[in-house]
Amino acid sequence: MTAPTTTAPRPTGLPRAMLRLHRTALLLWGLVLLASTAFLVWLAALAEEAQRGSSPCGTPPTGGLMSCAAVDAITADETYANGIAFVTTSLVWLTVPVAAWAGGSLIGRELENGTARLAWTQSVTPVQWLTAKLAVPAVLLTVGTTALVALTAWARGEDDPNLVGDWYQPDVFAGTGPTAVAYVLAGLALGALAGTLLGRALPAAGAACAASLLLHNLLERHRAGLWPAVTRAKEGPELPRSAFQVSHTQTEVTLHPSSHFWPIQYVESGILLAVAAVAVAAAFVALRRRTT
Repeated sequence: MTAPTTTAPRPTGLPRAMLRLHRTALLLWGLVLLASTAFLVWLAALAEEAQRGSSPCGTPPTGGLMSCAAVDAITADETYANGIAFVTTSLVWLTVPVAAWAGGSLIGRELENGTARLAWTQSVTPVQWLTAKLAVPAVLLTVGTTALVALTAWARGEDDPNLVGDWYQPDVFAGTGPTAVAYVLAGLALGALAGTLLGRALPAAGAACAASLLLHNLLERHRAGLWPAVTRAKEGPELPRSAFQVSHTQTEVTLHPSSHFWPIQYVESGILLAVAAVAVAAAFVALRRRTT
């Protein structure tokens, strides 16, 4: 008597239908994760050599020729710094394509071509339909973006600002902490809201992109005010490079020390998640009005 074979559980119902319908976009997301992982692992392997290139011993001695080791170190320095900058910038602006996809393909297109109404005639309520549409990509985006942020933090090594940028630079700040995940979830929610309100793919994608860009620019502009800054006299010791200077007068300077990185990260992430929650709630309200 042969033992019964067992298979791994597979998604069923609405999640399975959602995965099949948007399998191209989800496959692309998986390929992006794999490529990004390989790239970050390569950058991490390059970090030690890049550190030598950014140190004083990596510069050529006066009156002599640069050694091959020094040339290699400086080349690694530039490659590593550009690679880290590319990854963090990509993480920051990931919210824009996510918002466009959510508004245009995930929600807007299905309302426009009638696919959603067909699903509602098959024992699926509009609330269940929208819940599945949001829950599946939210989980995948959260897991994937969190993994990328963790890999980026690992690849940044000792966080040498000469190589990876100062913590308060806009792309560095928004691409190296929980705000990166929060931005993506906010983009997904704003896209869903645009899709349910407009019910057409292209207008919803455009509106979602515009809303995501506006949110990003507003938070970047007001980031310094998200946490109380420190004021100190100018006559004291010279400001460290890690200080995020907010304002100054002839006698005083207002700044955020590097220890404010995490408080500002948490506050900004909280704002983004609140925006996402409001947008999701508004999307359900808009969908109910559309179906009554």
